[in-house]
Amino acid sequence: MRTILFSSQSYDRDSFLGIAAGIELHFQPARLTLDTTALANGFDVVCAFINDDLSAPVLEHLVAGGTRLIALRSAGYNHVDLKAARELGLTVVRVPAYSPHAVAEHAVALILALNRRLHRAYNRTREGDFSLHGLTGFDLVNKRVGVVGTGQIGETFARIMAGFGCQLLAYDPFPNPAVEALGARYLPLDELLAESDIISLHCPSTTPPAT
Repeated sequence: MRTILFSSQSYDRDSFLGIAAGIELHFQPARLTLDTTALANGFDVVCAFINDDLSAPVLEHLVAGGTRLIALRSAGYNHVDLKAARELGLTVVRVPAYSPHAVAEHAVALILALNRRLHRAYNRTREGDFSLHGLTGFDLVNKRVGVVGTGQIGETFARIMAGFGCQLLAYDPFPNPAVEALGARYLPLDELLAESDIISLHCPSTTPPAT
């Protein structure tokens, strides 16, 4: 099965070559657009990433070139015209989920880095400056942490912050009992924004409903 990976990086090559036995892989750093669809001619599978264009015109060109399967290297699929894919007989598959722990732990790492000014301290140390001026952070214990979006990732993040001794505030159209069990208080979004010392977003970028 001939497969081309658009928007591919060196880490894609390292990952896929280690597991894709029996699949002919071609790595293309170019982004998939209407202008680059010719690169996929003769490939059974197009493996695309989040910034690739999978609109109806692009899908039509891919099908004309012999593509029968779109394999997404992402959980999200909002960049794919699913209606057009269905009409063209294209199968679309996606990553079922990301590790909620990987995302949540990275969010916590960013909070710690910003709070303790690690980026500034690192650069200052490289220059031989060991002064503490401007590097003072604050303790996380008892701080009010607002979690916007309490699905799997938000829940995992909330558990970590609860371990730091934080007070949890939450917003989600569908409250998560597991997050409530951690002691979180669900609030309207404007109240959460006003009361939180730290806010972490774990939600899709969607248009809010009209009020």
